[in-house]
Parts: sequence; C-alpha cells; structure tokens
Amino acid sequence: MKIISQIFFRNYHLVVIAAGQCLCIFGQTVHSATIEQENNFKNVLEKMESDVLALRDEIERVYQYRCNLSTLNSCGYSNYNDCTSSYPNEACVSEDEFVINCGEGMACKASWDITTSKVSIPEALATEAQGNPTDPEIIESVCYTRLAEPYLVTKFERDTYYWSQYNVSPSWSYFGAHNGMFRQIPATHREQCGSYDHRRRPWFVAASSGPKDLVLVLDISGSMNDYGRLNLMKEAAITVIETLSVADKVAVVTFSDDATVLNDEFVLVRATKENKDRLIAAINKINVNGATNFHAAYNITFDLLEETFKKESTTGCNVAVLFMTDGQLTTGPGPDQVIELVNSKAEEFQTDFRRKMTIFSFSVGQDADEVVSKSIACSTDGIWVPIEENKGSETDIATAMAAYYNLYALGLGEGGNEDFVAWVEPYLFFNRKKMGTTVSVPVYDRSVSPHLFLGVAAVDVYMDALEQIIGEDAASSPMLERFVELSTARCPKIELSERELDALRFLGGGERATCGVSNSTGYAGIVPEKCPFESDWPSQLWANTEKENKSYLERACCPREGSNEVNDSTEVCTIEDVNEDFAAGIYADNNNGDQDTETPNTNSSSAKSSTMIYVIVGASVGGALLLSCFLALIVKRKKNHAKSNKREPLPIRQARSNASTRNNTPTAAIASNQTHLASSNAEEGRATNPHGEVGYESAAELPVAKAVQVSPSAPPINPNYE
Repeated sequence: MKIISQIFFRNYHLVVIAAGQCLCIFGQTVHSATIEQENNFKNVLEKMESDVLALRDEIERVYQYRCNLSTLNSCGYSNYNDCTSSYPNEACVSEDEFVINCGEGMACKASWDITTSKVSIPEALATEAQGNPTDPEIIESVCYTRLAEPYLVTKFERDTYYWSQYNVSPSWSYFGAHNGMFRQIPATHREQCGSYDHRRRPWFVAASSGPKDLVLVLDISGSMNDYGRLNLMKEAAITVIETLSVADKVAVVTFSDDATVLNDEFVLVRATKENKDRLIAAINKINVNGATNFHAAYNITFDLLEETFKKESTTGCNVAVLFMTDGQLTTGPGPDQVIELVNSKAEEFQTDFRRKMTIFSFSVGQDADEVVSKSIACSTDGIWVPIEENKGSETDIATAMAAYYNLYALGLGEGGNEDFVAWVEPYLFFNRKKMGTTVSVPVYDRSVSPHLFLGVAAVDVYMDALEQIIGEDAASSPMLERFVELSTARCPKIELSERELDALRFLGGGERATCGVSNSTGYAGIVPEKCPFESDWPSQLWANTEKENKSYLERACCPREGSNEVNDSTEVCTIEDVNEDFAAGIYADNNNGDQDTETPNTNSSSAKSSTMIYVIVGASVGGALLLSCFLALIVKRKKNHAKSNKREPLPIRQARSNASTRNNTPTAAIASNQTHLASSNAEEGRATNPHGEVGYESAAELPVAKAVQVSPSAPPINPNYE
C-alpha cells in the first residue's frame, strides 16, 4: 500500500492510496483554518473588543452626571423593570432566535423591545414597594446609566447592519454595576423575578479580576454542622467556582484534622466548564467531621501551588487563596507557627517564582477565629472578612467570598491594564437555542486615584458568525483554545499603598476588618462618595408596573395576532419546542421540508465529527474520475448548504412599525431618536430594503442620533462608539 497523493480542499482532506491494481480514496473533514479565515476571525474579535471599549467609555462619560439634579429629577417613572414593566415597543422575536418554553413540548414566540433598555436588581436589594431599591448608590446607578440608553439603541441598529453580512442578529449589550444594578438592551422579561445577580457571572468576574490562580480552602470540621453552615459554605464555594472563566486555574482543598485536595491531579486545573462541574460535584459530596487544623490546610495549599508553578500549570498571574472557617484552631501547630508558615511561603513564592500571593480569609459566626485569620491577612497584604452569625445567609457568604475581585479590579484601571478586556468560554445563551460568548471590560471613575471600580460593560456575540468565519464548531477544542489564548493575554498588576488596601478592607468588612493603617472611611477610589442631594432621589424608578404578579408566560410570550396581551398560554404556545435539540448542538432542518433531518448547528460547511469515506475503484483512470466528481460534489454541497442556512437580518424598523400598532408611546429619548433617524433617511433619499432596513452601503453610513437628549439639561449621547 502506497500513498499516491494528498489533497487539502478547504475543510476536506483527501488521501489517494494505491493498493495493488486499485486506488483507495479516503476523505476526512479537518478543522484547520486558512490564513484568510484567521485574519477574518481576528478582525471580528477586534471589532467586538472595540465595541465593548466604546461602551465602557460611554458609561464612564455618563457617570460624571450621576449627581446632577437633572439626572435625578428625570429618572423617576422613566425606567423599565424586567419583571413588572411593560415595554413601550414590544415586538415578536423570530422563533429561530428566541422562544419561551411552555412545557409539554410546546413553546411560544418571545417578545422584546429593541428601542429601550431594561433594568434588573436582585430581590435582596429591591425591598421597597414594587421592586424599588433602597440603597442610594443603586438608585444613582439606575439613573446615570439611563443617560446611556440612546447610545445603546443606536449601537444595536448599527450592529444589526454589521451582523447581517453573516446572516445572524446582534445579541445583547449591557452594564453590570458593582452594587448589583444591571441594565441591558434589547429589553427582555426575566423568568424568575429578582433571581439574577450578574456579579456571580464569569463575564463579570473575568473582567474585574483578570486571569488568576485560585485555591479554595474549606473548613469541614464538625462545627460546620451547626446553624446550617455547611450548606452555606457549599453554596458560597460553588458560587465562586461558577464565576471563574477559562482564563483561570483552580483547585479546592478541604481540611479538618488533616487536609485533602479535591482535584483529580495535584495541580491547579483550567476552569473549563468540564473541570468546574467536576469540582462542584466533589463539593456537594463533602461531609463534616473532626477538629480544625489551620497548619495542615495551609501546608497542603502551598505544596499544591508550588507543584503547579514547577509544572507550569499556572496562569502566570495573581494567586488568590480563599480560606473559609467557622471555628478556632483546635489541633496541630499553634497560631504563631501558622502565621510564620504563611509569611515564609508568601516570600518564597515571590522570590523563587515571582508570584504575588494574596490570602482572603472569611470567618463565619460568633465563634470563628479572628486573631489568626486577621493577622495573616494584615501581614501578607491580604483581606479578612468577618461574617456575623445573624448575617450568615447564603447570599451574604457567597457575596463576601466572591468580593475578592474588588482587590484585583483596582489593578485593571490604569497603567498597562487600561484597555484590558476579557473573553469567556462559549456557552449556551439563556434562550437555550444558541451558543455564544461574551467580551467584557471593567468600568471606572477615572477622576480619582486609584480609579474607582464602577462595574463591567459587556457585549454578547452568537457563535454562528464565528463558526462561519473560522470553520470550527463552537464546542470544539480548537475554538476553546482560541478563547483561552484571548483570555490569558494580559495579567493585571496590583500596586496599592497600605492606606488604599486598608480602605479596601473597610469596604469589605467595616472598621473591624481593617489593620489600623488608616482611619479613613471615605478614601477616594475605594469607597464611593455619596451624592449630596438625598432628598432628590426618586422613590419610584419604574415607568409602569403593568405586569406585576403576572406569570412568566403572560409577561414574556408574544401576544396572539390582534391582541395586546396574553390571556391564555394555550393560544400562544403553538410552537413545537426544540430547546432540547439545540442544547445538543443540532437543529431540525426545515428548509428542505424534512422535519427529521438533523444538520450541524453552524453556518459553515465543516462537519462536527470526522467521517471516513471509502471508495474502491477498479482502475487508476476510474479513481481519478471519481476524485474529480467527489471534489465537484463537495463544492456543490457547500454552496447548497450555505444557501439553505441563510437567514434574514432582524427587521428593526418593521418591528417598530408593528409595535406602534399597539398604541404604545415610546420614551421621549427614543422617540427623539426615531424622529432623527427617520428625518435623516428622508433627507438623504435612502430607500429601504424589503426587510424594512435602510439600504446603506456600509455601517459607517448609518445615521447617529447626535441630537438625542434624555432630558432638557442632560448630556447628549456619545455618537462615536467605534
């Protein structure tokens, strides 16, 4: 047997082998991208990064107006809650984009509004009537981010034009404040009211902390059975793991009389979904017993880190040790030996591996250790957070443990990290029908030093377009490696003075958590200053609460034709639910009228699995002819596949026209925006295409609502987001 020839044709690899008097032709799909594909892929990613940086700039710009009386006065009755509000211009989303699961195998079309943004606030922070927040800082965040709404609307229109070249629609753009306020466009309805907290999402933590090596050290001594602490600790630990991205490496250590590493290997592992799921399963199996040995816990943690450094299984960035206990040290070496061990290892890692290690200690309950944990934090530039017994709820502990990113966020706002962006591993979007990814960036008040961390701006993108460009499956190893490389490109450098670090301790645990370096409780850049006009904060933020106490189907399903609201889910739940198929990465190809045909969930022609084709030909001439036919068949198949998978771009103006028939009045800002765009179209004589889109030659020609004002005295939007 002899290889006669090898041919690479786009995603196909053909091998011609001579076997006696016959030719054997083997065909196999391959995933290697061409130089042109790589360049196109890079250009799209750079466009995404440019977009999210521009969104960051807009949020930072409008933040300057947060304390203006005009900002606060115009904020009341002007925002839309994702659980209780009707949106001014709701329209039906195409069923191949977003459907609502009605149960029993049925679904309904979802509704959204592309002309306005929606606001989410966790239930624990929205305790006033009709879901209004009480925290003045959250109210301020709702009000100043509202000034960015016209910018977000215009951005979505431009994005619609851009992504239509790949036959996909733009996805969501949003800002998540550090205090729990979340604003997003397009506006959709939340399934579980008050349940979403973006601070627990990987895109938020990745952008606010950068790549890191993280070790969770969990106390499983017998006292953790008291007051339900074990379940609280498990939930907190799982929350921290869930927030990690592929840029991070992670391990979990448990301790009582002795200590154990839960990882399969004695090194930190990449925080992929597979590895995170494995660690979460191990945490859920934890049982408690025995005494409390701090020395054993720290000793195995440092051995684990040292082995990781030596094997180069590390991010090469910051090292965080999150240590959680509820009790006093009861066995093993005493407090002095524990503190000496931590200090010596911290110095050793810095000298031998040039790695900065930070200890974050969390003490739960009245009987929890304070002396040792706080001493370790103070002597190693770490942070200690006490969690009171009566505040030991799941939310409090999880939030406290996830707050380590506050320290790292301070290092991402200046110096070489100014334009730091983060990418996350591709994941299934909440509509359960499409894979996507998120690019995110930290947002700051740059008028103070160190820069005050405000939150994270982010932009989603469907993987359809990226699969189409690069010829790789969203869930493939090569695609994952690309995002790992993107996510680990830069390491944040943390340089804080002792006073700044002590102010950060105060922010996390109050005066009790400080190390006595500074008695300042309002240090600029750490603790945000309050606006002076307390009496001017609006008590009612929402434009309406028309959907309060309604079911998710009533709120989120698109009404049947000729009706303004959903009265009976059986009247709108008429779509066969294909969520399970999409979750498996496939969809039913109805373009050829075959309901049972399954094709890959991608617009590219590369198959998701390699298929060997065996053809035996009786003579050399016959083999050559078959090879020619095979190549021609591939070309034809690719053309037909690409043609059959084309989808129309989202008809923005058609959606607005449909929405107007429901007698809804848009906000003043959006109405002004629409008027400006319409007048621009008329003045420039541009015709609309059959889908209601203006026929612009390029995205740069799209009109920008430069004259849009949120209120008579509010600042205009920033038109330059590219």
